[in-house]
Amino acid sequence: MNNYNQPFSPGGFQVMPPAIKTIILANIAVFLLQFSPLGIYLMYFGPLWPVASSGEYSFQLWQLITYMFMHGGFAHILFNMFALWLFGAEIENYWGTKEFTTYYFVCGIGAALLNLLTTAGSQYPTVGASGAVFGILLAFGMMFPDRYIYLYFLFPVKAKYFVAGYAGIELLMGINNSTMGSGSNIAHFAHLGGMLVGLVYIKSRQQGWSFSEWVDRTFPKKEESSGPKLHKKEPAAPVSEEEVDAILDKISRHGYESLSDKEKETLLKAGGK
Repeated sequence: MNNYNQPFSPGGFQVMPPAIKTIILANIAVFLLQFSPLGIYLMYFGPLWPVASSGEYSFQLWQLITYMFMHGGFAHILFNMFALWLFGAEIENYWGTKEFTTYYFVCGIGAALLNLLTTAGSQYPTVGASGAVFGILLAFGMMFPDRYIYLYFLFPVKAKYFVAGYAGIELLMGINNSTMGSGSNIAHFAHLGGMLVGLVYIKSRQQGWSFSEWVDRTFPKKEESSGPKLHKKEPAAPVSEEEVDAILDKISRHGYESLSDKEKETLLKAGGK
């Protein structure tokens, strides 16, 4: 019997799934461009500038996305990309590239919006993929709550406690920065925003709603007139532990690619339980 608390190495999993590979390469490319002659323009257009800032720079709508691809230094991008791969690879393998990519950008944009609310009038921009990465961390904690994470590579902590502790620290640090004016250059509320939006998205997804599916329904692709008509899916039945165990056994024997779309959806819905 397999469950989320037990480690397994299904042969169908990819060590570097497509979305994570693309995101990492894009972040590295933009980071290198920051040190090129184009860097001055990137600093104008790319960062998330606060609303109502009085300097020569100002908030623009596209910055809700572009700020995620810029970083303040080598350590900053190294930590973010390592965490994205460490916690995100397994999530993308379970959810699929499309759903994972949607979730990543929803968390990143949500982090930006909360950050804008808490930095209005400031003169300092925000950069980095941390908000989206914290959303990935939240998803990992919900999918694999009893999986052990080794703090400082020495101390085993269950993922659910690690995530809850990290969220608590970010909240306290964010409040301290706001009330005491400590001058920290870390966007704690952006991190919390990524986790909060991730939580709402996952809970909505477990109830059968998905942003990517909503987009597909709202903006449907043109279909062949002679093709079969699509019918609305019936609400999914509750997921039992036996179903999940059977699917995980199938992954262990035949790899992730052997799963049907329905079985992948079952794993997604069971992730937060």
